[in-house]
Amino acid sequence: MFITGLSTAAPPRRYGQRDCWEALQVAEPFSLLRSRSKVILKKVLLGDNGIDTRHLALDPLTEAFDLNPEALHARFVRHAPALATQAATGALTDAGLGPDDFDALIISTCTGYLCPGLTSYVSERLGLRADVLTLDLVGQGCGAALPNLRTAEALLAAKRCENVLSICVEVCSAAFYLDNDPGVLISACLFGDGAAAAVLTREPNPNRRRVEWKTAGSILSAEHRDYLRFEQRDGMLRNILSRQVPSLAAKHAARVFSEVVGKAGVPSGQISAWIMHAGGRDVLLAMQERLGLAQQQLERSAAVLREFGNLSSPFVLFVLQTALADNAPGGLWWMSSFGAGFSCHGALLEVE
Repeated sequence: MFITGLSTAAPPRRYGQRDCWEALQVAEPFSLLRSRSKVILKKVLLGDNGIDTRHLALDPLTEAFDLNPEALHARFVRHAPALATQAATGALTDAGLGPDDFDALIISTCTGYLCPGLTSYVSERLGLRADVLTLDLVGQGCGAALPNLRTAEALLAAKRCENVLSICVEVCSAAFYLDNDPGVLISACLFGDGAAAAVLTREPNPNRRRVEWKTAGSILSAEHRDYLRFEQRDGMLRNILSRQVPSLAAKHAARVFSEVVGKAGVPSGQISAWIMHAGGRDVLLAMQERLGLAQQQLERSAAVLREFGNLSSPFVLFVLQTALADNAPGGLWWMSSFGAGFSCHGALLEVE
């Protein structure tokens, strides 16, 4: 399988963390929080947490405090299809393919629910063929990009498809929640909105840099499920984010990496670029230590985190696009994501 097209999209409005803090102070939900909770929010938003700005589907920013199920669902319905279509259009252009060239469309999301799923709306907007295979993947959280790509790989390997369009889209501002739980508060300070799309093909495109998907692996640690997940409360999604996440993510990322490169017979020192989901600053630091990496090796993940925050599932594709735009050295690249489940995924890419 080859990645022959790639594009990302984010809402046009970008807000600094200080902007969020200033808006929060005059919001009614903020007045209902305990003093300790207010201190946590101030510390995260104004401190050095690795995030400078976030692109949010909010205009004005005070829409973030309209915390009721109808408003949140309406935000997802309005922005998720639009962001997904914008990213997909860019990926098609990048690959030099048209809507009629695609045999399957796979979309991952966890921040909203539609029936029919997002594939119905996005395939219509893109003008894909009526007989296109559409798959909506939900519930995989921040780690969803790699399972999505592995699904495309299976369709291509089985020769059921020639070209597959893969999309990850999250409107995290449609899943904001505020209460006195520290994990909920920190989540509200970390996540941003965005989408990424990749064109996957059985043959490489001779007119662009060759990016070949070589092999991949995953780990599901169900005993750690409750450390990172969504729950439903008052008709809204409420993010559970525990303090164990950075260490768990690093532990499982190291295990997936060791197992996949071991089976492939690749020495770990041969990786020339690291395409890692960040999650947050503490996650990056834990990854760096556990994998024995230099800070510079994770700088692309850190850069995406600084500008966009944690984008959930599209994040790792934003990092991949950054590496390609930077003309990162060719060779073997390692791409990894983690998320709800508790799950962790990794893939070995070979790049010209």
